[in-house]
Amino acid sequence: MPRTADVRPGRRRRRLTTLLAAVAAAVCAAGGTQAAAAPQADVNVARNAGYESGLSGWTCSNGSGTTVGSPVHSGASALKATPAGSDNAKCAQTVAVKPGATYRLSAYVQGSYVYLGASGTGTTDVSTWTTGGSSWQQLQTSFTTGPDTTSVTVYTHGWYGQGAYFADDISVFGPDGGGGTDPGPGIPAAPSGLTVGTVTASSVALSWNPVKDATGYTVYRDGAKAQSVSGTSATVTGLSPATAYRFQVAATNAAGESAKSAQVTATTAADSGSGGNPRVPKHAVTGYWQNFNNGAAVQKLSDVPDQYDIIAVAFAEATGTPGAVTFHLDSAGLNGYTVDQFKADIKAKQAAGKSVILSVGGEKGTVSVNDAASAANFADSLYALMREYGFNGVDIDLENGLNPTYMTQALRSLSQKAGSGLVLTMAPQTIDMQSTSGSYFKTALNVKDILTVVNMQYYNSGSMLGCDGKVYSQGSVDFLTALACIQLEGGLDPSQVGIGVPASTRGAGSGYVAPSVVNAALDCLTKGTGCGTFKPAKTYPALRGAMTWSTNWDATSGNAWSGAVGPHVHALP
Repeated sequence: MPRTADVRPGRRRRRLTTLLAAVAAAVCAAGGTQAAAAPQADVNVARNAGYESGLSGWTCSNGSGTTVGSPVHSGASALKATPAGSDNAKCAQTVAVKPGATYRLSAYVQGSYVYLGASGTGTTDVSTWTTGGSSWQQLQTSFTTGPDTTSVTVYTHGWYGQGAYFADDISVFGPDGGGGTDPGPGIPAAPSGLTVGTVTASSVALSWNPVKDATGYTVYRDGAKAQSVSGTSATVTGLSPATAYRFQVAATNAAGESAKSAQVTATTAADSGSGGNPRVPKHAVTGYWQNFNNGAAVQKLSDVPDQYDIIAVAFAEATGTPGAVTFHLDSAGLNGYTVDQFKADIKAKQAAGKSVILSVGGEKGTVSVNDAASAANFADSLYALMREYGFNGVDIDLENGLNPTYMTQALRSLSQKAGSGLVLTMAPQTIDMQSTSGSYFKTALNVKDILTVVNMQYYNSGSMLGCDGKVYSQGSVDFLTALACIQLEGGLDPSQVGIGVPASTRGAGSGYVAPSVVNAALDCLTKGTGCGTFKPAKTYPALRGAMTWSTNWDATSGNAWSGAVGPHVHALP
């Protein structure tokens, strides 16, 4: 969410230009040709491809590279390389190849503006890149060696002025050029640290420690296979209330499956017959309350109109401890509003049936949760703030990327501490919810059983794809409905989907729509009326509602937004 009235979309708002179709075609063609001509099985000619032996075999420019134990894509290590000044942190290895052969080059990378390439091929050198993010992405391309080429240099690098990047599991797959390959890993060890997290009437959350050389994990329930996952956490669903279950997990890779872990037991909760947090109504209006003065009306919490069911206090701030956050009331900027008044107003809102939650992030938020330690710090610090101020929960508004594995761990830990009354909301940007493969979407699906609502920001994005594959311009009914459809059809429950819009033209740089347009979109999604050119294939009567940035900008406009949208949301079927 913006802290200033006029927002200039930054790099994170750019649409990614991908070459996946072309890459897939090249890979397929290369594989077909090589399979027909190769006298023996292709191998990965890169050595120390997973950096398990440090930087052995690799050379990084200006000492820019090192190995780390987290984050890793697989195994126990990964490359971390940091650009500095005019150096782009290039890490390279020269591999032995056969002349006139085709090789498929791939790597898993994490970070901003990461490149993968090959030079000295004797034909056309290749490279590919990604604008990146806080989760692992696979880069892949292919090349053909020249008639006299016996070695090729493969490399990764970052970009000037950007932060560190990570790389793991490099593959240069093709005929052995005489240099051989790393020996394949054996069957992995049994996982340790299997722990029970949040338990509901129908689900049990589990997590465990990563296992070296594992590429996946199998979860067992009462001795039978329940599901397979790639990460170190899983939520087993479809369980019966008030029932004890036994769980184990095994690690897998190409060599086979490990022995099962030590067993843990969990008993599901009794069926209360209620759905979701009892404090949040079936159809709800969310508003962000500004703990700062940026030209909008300065408010106390007591000034927020009753039309708002969830009030998100913006924002918690990062501390010097990785993952940890804190909150300080801006009494000076809020005309002397005291902490005691603030806490009393939270209690008063709760007594009136409202939820007051703490939002983490915003446009300038830089909270980073990318390993187990920072996930624990995140959960511990937020729970401490909830107890100190009386907040009902948390809103995740991290606009600078998040790691779905560790954010999931953090939110499940927080849920376990706070209990079933936790109110958990999210406010991703439009680009973050275009695909279920995105980090934000993954996180939302990972915590679906404890998630209250995702209020995507339908603004400051420009044109985007709808669920029908067509491009829609922001500021229209079609934009709101076609983009909401992606979440509704991508796995979120309708009760977990809300429409987030600015309260006025001054609340965001672009994307403002009149309250009547918001109401038309709500009707289209819930009742099939009021639609534009896009009409969803079905209706979603349980749609949660709408959100706005912010209650302060709403007040600046005479509460016109909440006065029109609030009653409409509360009157939905």
